[in-house]
Amino acid sequence: MKKHIFNESEREAIYRVIAERRDMRHFLPDPVDPIVLKRILAAAHQAPSVGLMQPWRFIRITDIQLRSAIAALVEEERVHTAKAMAERSDEFMRLKVDGILECGELLVAALGDKREQHIFGRRTLPEMDLASVACAIQNLWLTARAEGLGMGWVSLFDPEQLAQLLNMPAGSKPVAILCLGHVEAFYPAPMLKIAGWADERPLQELLFHNTWGSIEE
Repeated sequence: MKKHIFNESEREAIYRVIAERRDMRHFLPDPVDPIVLKRILAAAHQAPSVGLMQPWRFIRITDIQLRSAIAALVEEERVHTAKAMAERSDEFMRLKVDGILECGELLVAALGDKREQHIFGRRTLPEMDLASVACAIQNLWLTARAEGLGMGWVSLFDPEQLAQLLNMPAGSKPVAILCLGHVEAFYPAPMLKIAGWADERPLQELLFHNTWGSIEE
């Protein structure tokens, strides 16, 4: 049925924002319009969640000293990660992994506490709360891109240390440090691809038919 379909230009805009979304690491220090920030956070809050539990929590970091402390945690984990990479250690250390000290807005996305109360959809798959938070982050990412803002997802940190730094309650857990702000330009391709770190795999290698590993000829 075509009565529910968006018009062609609307569909093109959706596919375009998905294709042009980038995990950004380079930012301008210009402030983000509070109205735009409120709008994209509202979009994040409209994400689907298992059992309508809405497990996401967003912490906006406005204290400069706290931002610096978060950057220090990321740098500490960056060094540990490099050591674990053996022969690619030096190559990894040359990569820019965050824009925490440059971006206009810094957010921490987290799982809320008391999630064990929510059983609907999680009895056999408790990690669906994390999947729900990821959906909220993706909403934020896509709407930020549509608003002309870059966003970078940083996962290089010790969650217990970050939770302590942010005075988070027991049972909660930080999931992502999100750098948000204006950029000089969006990368023409994923930054890690441009840097020669990794390449994308085509969909046909990841789409199976009926059973695992069965690829349609």
